[in-house]
Amino acid sequence: MKHFYLVILFFVCAIGFSQENAKASSDIEGFKLYPNPVTQGKVFIETAYNAPKQILIFDVLGTQVLQTTIIGQELNLSRLDKGVYILRVFENNKVATRKLIVK
Repeated sequence: MKHFYLVILFFVCAIGFSQENAKASSDIEGFKLYPNPVTQGKVFIETAYNAPKQILIFDVLGTQVLQTTIIGQELNLSRLDKGVYILRVFENNKVATRKLIVK
């Protein structure tokens, strides 16, 4: 039962923070994430500088499910199950966090 309340709390917080202005919640200049929701197993991450990016993906319980570094823009998510995730992108000592939906 505690896990259920934890999941509900997480969703409420995630929805609340996702409603903020996208520029206010992103320190990475020119950050774009598409398509979201992900349907083909690939997502593209664009930034103004297109420098190498460290990617961390967490499930709704806060467990890290993926850690990788990408050089270009394409990130393969075919190994992830359908669901809601939190994506953190690190580039040039800046961080952007977004909700990611995999269908």
